Amino acid sequence: MSIAAMLLPEFDMEMANTRKVLAVVPDDKFDWQAKQGMHTIGWVVSHLVEIPDWIPGTVSQSVWDLSPPGGKPYVTTVVKSHAEALRLFDKGVEAARGALAGATDQQLAEPFTLANGGQAYFTMPKLGVIRTWVLNHSIHHRAFLISYLRQNDVEVPAMYG
Repeated sequence: MSIAAMLLPEFDMEMANTRKVLAVVPDDKFDWQAKQGMHTIGWVVSHLVEIPDWIPGTVSQSVWDLSPPGGKPYVTTVVKSHAEALRLFDKGVEAARGALAGATDQQLAEPFTLANGGQAYFTMPKLGVIRTWVLNHSIHHRAFLISYLRQNDVEVPAMYG
């Protein structure tokens, strides 16, 4: 069994769990923040929506520079509603799943570098990037979103049983 085939069930489960949480975010809470200076619910939603989009580039490229010298910097798409969040998330998950399903063990073992302005933040195998910066990162921010929703008396769906 390939590495991708072993990883896909976990990917599917975590993306489904994230989608369940995104589906209950009230549109009127996107500007809410726990306290001044913290991210808003809308920021967390936007970030969760963009994370799956990172898989196709991770699989197909060896470097991603967030602000390449002489090029356009990466900008997060700002999501304005839970309907828009679900639409963009579903599109990103579909593309991510396709890229992951098509990835060979050799590709997933290749190094990937995240950089900013030409300076490397880290280099690790692509599999490590997907596990850390997509799956674990999604779980981390999903937990923040759940905390914010609970502070707003929004019922949160069960994740693991």
